[in-house]
Amino acid sequence: MSVEAKSIAPPDRVPVRRALLSVSDKTGILDLARALAARGVTLVSTGGTSKALQDAGLAVTDVSEVTGFPEIMDGRVKTLHPKVHGGLLAVRGDEGHAAAMAAHGIEGIDLLVVNLYPFQDTVARTKDWATAIENIDIGGPAMIRAAAKNHAYVAVVVDPRQYAEVLAALDAGGGATSLRLRKKLAQEAFGRTATYDAAVSNWLADQLGDPNPRYRALGGELVEVMRYGENPHQLAAFYRTGEARPGVATARQVQGKTLSYNNINDTDAAYELVAEFDPRTTAAVAIIKHANPCGVAVGKTLKEAYLKALACDPVSAFGGIVALNRPLDAEAAEEIVKIFTEVIIAPDAAEDAQAIVAAKKNLRLLIAGGLPKPGDMGLTVRTVAGGFLAQTRDFGTVDDIDLETKTRRQPTAREEKDLAFAFRVVKHVKSNAIVFVKDGATVGIGAGQMSRVDSARIAVQKAADAARAAGLDEPLTRGSVAASDAFFPFADGLETIVAAGATAVVQPGGSMRDDEVIEAADKAGIAMVFTGMRHFRH
Repeated sequence: MSVEAKSIAPPDRVPVRRALLSVSDKTGILDLARALAARGVTLVSTGGTSKALQDAGLAVTDVSEVTGFPEIMDGRVKTLHPKVHGGLLAVRGDEGHAAAMAAHGIEGIDLLVVNLYPFQDTVARTKDWATAIENIDIGGPAMIRAAAKNHAYVAVVVDPRQYAEVLAALDAGGGATSLRLRKKLAQEAFGRTATYDAAVSNWLADQLGDPNPRYRALGGELVEVMRYGENPHQLAAFYRTGEARPGVATARQVQGKTLSYNNINDTDAAYELVAEFDPRTTAAVAIIKHANPCGVAVGKTLKEAYLKALACDPVSAFGGIVALNRPLDAEAAEEIVKIFTEVIIAPDAAEDAQAIVAAKKNLRLLIAGGLPKPGDMGLTVRTVAGGFLAQTRDFGTVDDIDLETKTRRQPTAREEKDLAFAFRVVKHVKSNAIVFVKDGATVGIGAGQMSRVDSARIAVQKAADAARAAGLDEPLTRGSVAASDAFFPFADGLETIVAAGATAVVQPGGSMRDDEVIEAADKAGIAMVFTGMRHFRH
């Protein structure tokens, strides 16, 4: 049952006479406190914040003096008291509330400045359960929510980046906050506590091994408002969840224009793909366009891998995203900048490589600091009308699979190597997906078709186009291997692959017509292996 509200119009301007400061992150807090004190604001504070203010020579009242009760239980209980929450929640225009304040010696709090225990940072650096639990803030969110609810009278600040805005508003308002500002701060405050609780809830679900908790919360912090979304008429913004997985959300942008919505989406796809290849054993490059790879290759050097990847589809690579599994070096940089490229993302970049890229002022260079682990689960989310779908990341890798040969002919050692490569790549191609590979490089990719045979035909056509661009007479697919992200429902897709000159195929298997497809492979004299693992990507 909802609670009926009394009809009391909130004031537009509320003078800030008393402020409660209690922060975990003390960035800027001394400057803020000095500025408030200079404006005649009485300061109330807690624990470490109170000590920091006192050490800086500021006059401050400890919250225990307000409550008449000491901090107890290692600081777990200090602000959960009527003299704190009454000061935050009292409706100043209500006679009954005013009478209660007077009767119980409760003073109003006009400004609350709180930021929370660093829970996400804590669980990122330690697996100790007790430490993680101790870094779940209770009093902070309770005060924030109380102040935000009572924004008619209280301004609530939850982030050091808000300090300058609030001080400027006080100057403009003669020491008072406006209702509009208080509403804005309240929205940000509720968003902050929701994001915080989402992090705690999801961490607990992970610790319990529960992939499908009854309530699944999502939260993120605004990174930037984008010019537009996928299309110019769509509004969009980029939010960071706090997940420590290396990638576009955690990368440092060295140079170039602001990333667009599509840039971010494509860069994420590119970096997740290239991370499939261990940088300790091989250099790998992936070129992505519209979330699909148009070329992927490995080599002894990044330059070699890039040139092999580019040869797969030099037309589509124009305006693409380039991802590398090793630090960008000068040789690779010189090749990449020869054509228009939107983004380069790598674990790091040498200074001479950065200097080469700098000549292309609009080219974005992102340094991710590491590679994501393909085998880590994590969580992916997609919205639908009225809800969202949540699933673990596609953490299956070819390293976890025992490839089972189903044909009379066994794959050769070279084919086995290329088959594993092809299955790494096909995992990152939109379904239905067919990928041709030869000598550690894609030579034809067919993506996102309603029919698997159509994907096979497109891959063959792409390979033929690339051969012509390279001035070759022989199709690139001659002597290649092919991968399918899911089983062949009929033999026609396989027959298209065989006609293109492939000598081995890797696929999950599991069709009602597997025997028919295997028989077609045997008839053609090619090798076929099953993985038992499907990689649909919609």
